[in-house]
Amino acid sequence: QVQLVESGGGLVQAGGSLRLSCAASGRTFSSYNMGWFRQAPGKEREFVAASNWDGSNTIYAESVKGRFTISRDNAKNTVYLQMNSLKPEDTAVYYCAAAMLITTRSVDYRYWGQGTQVTVSS
Repeated sequence: QVQLVESGGGLVQAGGSLRLSCAASGRTFSSYNMGWFRQAPGKEREFVAASNWDGSNTIYAESVKGRFTISRDNAKNTVYLQMNSLKPEDTAVYYCAAAMLITTRSVDYRYWGQGTQVTVSS
């Protein structure tokens, strides 16, 4: 079993940057593909980015491509989401999740963190 804890959220002005972190417990972190999702008020949870087990393969939602970067440090059991050029529409609760395959589908992710709030002001 994997427990995930996100951190790094906060309030930032449009055009600014934030880096989210997701710390995982357990010795099997490197066995999992990791993803980031977000959910804005009144909207469904949506895929943001995912990384395979060693970071050599990453995928992004079109809405964040070129602005967000997912990375991971298996020695630290941590996955990151660097968010640059933030827009008000990026405001959401951001979740990290672990899956056995690299995928954009939330149903494929077995373990989820509690989420961290990101608010981008205009």
